[in-house]
Amino acid sequence: MTSFLKDGRSRPVALWLACVALIVFAMVVVGGATRLTGSGLSITEWKPVAGVLPPLSAADWAKDFALYKATPQYRQVNAGMSLAEFKSIFWWEWSHRLLGRLAGAAFAIPFVLLLALRQMPVRLIWRCAILLALGGLQGLVGWWMVKSGLENRVSVAPERLATHLGLALILFAALVWTAMEAWSGQGRGRAARTGAWPVAAILFVALVFVQCLLGALVAGNHAGLIDNDWPLMNGYLVPPDYAGKTLWATLAHSQAAVQFNHRIVAYAVVIMAVGITGTGLNSVLLMGQSRALALAVGVVAVLQALLGIVTLMSHVPLNLALLHQAGAAILLATATALAWRVRRP
Repeated sequence: MTSFLKDGRSRPVALWLACVALIVFAMVVVGGATRLTGSGLSITEWKPVAGVLPPLSAADWAKDFALYKATPQYRQVNAGMSLAEFKSIFWWEWSHRLLGRLAGAAFAIPFVLLLALRQMPVRLIWRCAILLALGGLQGLVGWWMVKSGLENRVSVAPERLATHLGLALILFAALVWTAMEAWSGQGRGRAARTGAWPVAAILFVALVFVQCLLGALVAGNHAGLIDNDWPLMNGYLVPPDYAGKTLWATLAHSQAAVQFNHRIVAYAVVIMAVGITGTGLNSVLLMGQSRALALAVGVVAVLQALLGIVTLMSHVPLNLALLHQAGAAILLATATALAWRVRRP
């Protein structure tokens, strides 16, 4: 039997991880559609195995609809909804959960097979084990999020939504990073100085991640539906209704505050991204792929900011909102790729 790969390089492993990353990316986008269509609370039970199958009979549909009718969302928002309308939101949530199960299977089954065949790079085994654990944790966090909207709320708690999205994006970025590790193999020392680039690139990844969490708070509070002018907010530089009763109420639950914070950090992201691009294209330390990724970071960040402005001023239509959420994940992936690349010779 062959031994585990010692040099850390495996193109098949890299392609497998990249495919799982694409599934997680799809989950993020479909999750956004689930929230925007108000579908996230349509399935009121957590059945990790049995839930793979949707309702298959009229009796099954009637049962699930009855469970949904017991929720505050139905009573306060969707009272009188028809079964056909319930099915339209049910399929969004079911698809989101199915993608989660698919991501788990697409990761776990090949991982076990690669271990059995001893075709996993040794230094990536523990990383992939952590990724598998993160995937399982994501399922638990998703249900924890849904539960917040089944008792005393008509939607999920914004902070739980941000936690759920944040964990998904951590998993997504880690898959991108590990796929690049598998593709290139063990580093063999630095061929050239990289200066402050590794630190700057990691700081930019962190800033983009924080901005994604702020975006989740905007989504969770439906804050994109207010103050739809730009660059001011309802005519104000700082909205007068920014502050809530407490610091937590302001940062997590004030519509004006979460939108304002999202705007301000967006400016910081664009400024830093453009700085990275300008510096990278004129740097003697960056070559080849690193320079191309520095350019990509600036282009994607500017396009994402412009898309965010258009989405806000258009009162958050579904298609633009989904493009904006997809753009956030693409920017995070690009920033992650740059951070990985500048650490290697």
